[in-house]
Amino acid sequence: MLTDEVRPLGSRVLVRVLEEESVMPSGLVLPDTAKDKPQRGVVVAVGDTEDDIDVSVGDRVLFPKYTGTELRLDGADHLILEATELLAVLGQRDTSET
Repeated sequence: MLTDEVRPLGSRVLVRVLEEESVMPSGLVLPDTAKDKPQRGVVVAVGDTEDDIDVSVGDRVLFPKYTGTELRLDGADHLILEATELLAVLGQRDTSET
């Protein structure tokens, strides 16, 4: 299980980065070099000061382009970042990771 491998400390969260769409609405396919850095993800673990963190596991979140510490776990890109760096919670909770 992923959270057994990495457990964020303090007020940090572990976020699985969601890939940006590579096909434009017009059908044009963007190469990897033309894509913006992803800014959306799903929270997969929260630090041990959960009272100070306003997100929960499964929340879809928005974060700044260049933030956090990148790592690759189970073949997917993840970020560890301070909970205060999160910009917003997006829509409904993703329960596929829990």
